Amino acid sequence: MLFFRYHRTIFYVVNALARTLTRYSYSFFKTLIDHEVTVELKNDIQLKGILKSVDQYLNIKLDDIQVVEELKYPHLSSVKNVFIRGSVVRYVHLPGASVDTQLLEDATRREAAAQQAKAK
Repeated sequence: MLFFRYHRTIFYVVNALARTLTRYSYSFFKTLIDHEVTVELKNDIQLKGILKSVDQYLNIKLDDIQVVEELKYPHLSSVKNVFIRGSVVRYVHLPGASVDTQLLEDATRREAAAQQAKAK
């Protein structure tokens, strides 16, 4: 019984963490609209383009896309804009100039402090 309770507690903690990360990711990506990003998919395709929209499920819409390895994926060479389901995204590569790391670190610290205060 203890084993089950332990895993159920971890499940709730992981779900709460996932919701917090999704909320942060969504807010963060909203600040990157109209910036160039590279999205790496779980099937190893990398698409570079202008981020036009993102939703709370981290679905992404890119315009003016280019396939990073165009010779490997020639069927994508004529595609100019895409909608990418959030569940198939592996990584989003961001240009360093468009990310304010200090602001991101401060927001992370504030959220961690709020979570600790909630837990007490």
